Amino acid sequence: MIRYLGKRIIFMLISLFLIVTATFFIMKAVPGGPFTSEKNVPDEIKAALEAKYKLNLPMHEQYFNYLKGVVTWDLGPSFTEKSSTVNEMISRGFPVSAHLGAQALLLAIFGGIILGVIAALKHNKWQDYSAMVIAVLGLSVPGFILASFYQYFFSIKWGLLPIAKWEGFEYTILPSLALAASPMAFIARLTRSNMIEVLGQDYIKTARAKGLHTMTITIKHAIRNALLPVITYLGPLIANILTGAFVIERIFGVPGLGREFVLSITNRDYTVIMGTTVFYSIILVVMILIVDVAYTLVDPRIKLADAGRE
Repeated sequence: MIRYLGKRIIFMLISLFLIVTATFFIMKAVPGGPFTSEKNVPDEIKAALEAKYKLNLPMHEQYFNYLKGVVTWDLGPSFTEKSSTVNEMISRGFPVSAHLGAQALLLAIFGGIILGVIAALKHNKWQDYSAMVIAVLGLSVPGFILASFYQYFFSIKWGLLPIAKWEGFEYTILPSLALAASPMAFIARLTRSNMIEVLGQDYIKTARAKGLHTMTITIKHAIRNALLPVITYLGPLIANILTGAFVIERIFGVPGLGREFVLSITNRDYTVIMGTTVFYSIILVVMILIVDVAYTLVDPRIKLADAGRE
């Protein structure tokens, strides 16, 4: 396991280096600059601002300075929010985004598995059709459309939940539902198809022939073997929730890191864009490693050493 983890950590570092490099040069290739939106800025003041933030240095010096900042975790100042650094903005916004993301993740996983299991156990019955209708709607309707739908009915029309902001648990319900809808639908379909396949296996038929209760067969034998493809989806699922949160946080006025990222794009705040991109990339590669290791907890037949040789 140590050898496998060592290889994966090396690949993670290489991936992060490539992401940092690509992000830096892409942002430098974008037309304009962080002070382009300022109205009637004299050339002298613009030059002074660029000198203050070291934007007048040659490209390779800016690149090596940025690499040094990433290694020491000093992501620089924000160009538009003068009183804050990128590190402070991440420290301030990420706990909120993590709360929303974790809530949506749990809702997507447990809701999707429950819907998928019910659909598989009641195959070709009304429960199956109802679960799949919900899944198709979740996959077909974009999250921002669902967010507006929830706001209109649950907040404006029925007055059951607050429409926006982040001031308590009731404020987290609608954004979590909007964020979890698509991944929950995908997990439901994935779980259903794998459960149907597992329930047709010989060992399940043997367990039924022995008189075991359906609940016992489902929990002890079927679900565990049907969940492996779901676990493989956890890496992309986390990416889906993180990127989906950008728009959802903006719609619901959630003061998270995703909202800061969207505002930084609008304001051409390059350091915030690059800093949040690097930060999210670190989270994603670490979560993918955790998912790989989690394979063995669900199916002991998968060995990390074998995966490392492949």
